[in-house]
Amino acid sequence: MSSAYLFPGQGAQHVGMGLELYQNTPEARAVFDQADEQLGIALSTLCFEGPEETLTDTVNQQPALFVTSMAMWQRMQAQGWELPAYVAGHSLGELSALTAVGALSFADGLSLVRKRGELMKAAGEQEPGAMAAILALDIPTVQQICEQASNDSGAVQVANDNCPGQVVISGDEDALMRAMTLAEEAKARKVVKLPITIAAHSRLMASAAEAFAQAVDATPIQAPSVPVIANVTAQPLTTPDQIREELKAQLTAGVSWTDSMNYLLAQDVDTFVEVGPGDTLLSFMKRIERKANRVKLTFGDNL
Repeated sequence: MSSAYLFPGQGAQHVGMGLELYQNTPEARAVFDQADEQLGIALSTLCFEGPEETLTDTVNQQPALFVTSMAMWQRMQAQGWELPAYVAGHSLGELSALTAVGALSFADGLSLVRKRGELMKAAGEQEPGAMAAILALDIPTVQQICEQASNDSGAVQVANDNCPGQVVISGDEDALMRAMTLAEEAKARKVVKLPITIAAHSRLMASAAEAFAQAVDATPIQAPSVPVIANVTAQPLTTPDQIREELKAQLTAGVSWTDSMNYLLAQDVDTFVEVGPGDTLLSFMKRIERKANRVKLTFGDNL
């Protein structure tokens, strides 16, 4: 049996994240300080003190989560945590996972994350969209609803298959509203429009994906020290070419998180550690496989 380390994406952030690590561990402090210097902004202050509305702006939120996860990762390494059999990251977290296992340097990973946030924000302003969470409907039903709600003037698609009973859809607002109505008619337990104007993991991110692909091509990428499970295919990434293709596809394709976790379970992974603020991914795992060992990192406990 073996372990996998999981790196969260947007939504896991909170004001105050990383502060205790920064105050008490030189490894974490060095990560935040390097990020502040590279970006030319006080990202650490934004993480520790907010304000929340500035932290949750996608252009800040993405590097803030990346840097906090990397600070936790450096602390784990200093404490002698062994490399896992696999890593995986949810959406933005995929870049954290790739950096943790050496496919990207910290500086290059941070540059890509910052560019990703800027491009996604610009794409959202250029082509506003919407996202919604649907609870208690299965993936085939939600996919059918998305197809039914889409037409020539607007489309909606599955953005995140997070765990059984929790699916996020994304796309043009009119199509999304039609899909929400259809989901309610299909007896979804809950349908919630998310407070976001960016249609992540949908075709509305095409302009961002095109520019991001150029940034990916210009970035040095190495073979990872352990396989990274891809969001798009739910299969292991082991070569730089595979990683480039994944990163280019990721902005417009859905996050196949349930399939990714089931792949790991099929490889006899029995312990899952979330490397980042919160425990969102562990809560997903509880829905995917209740018997799996879920390890939450908290400063003063096992960090």
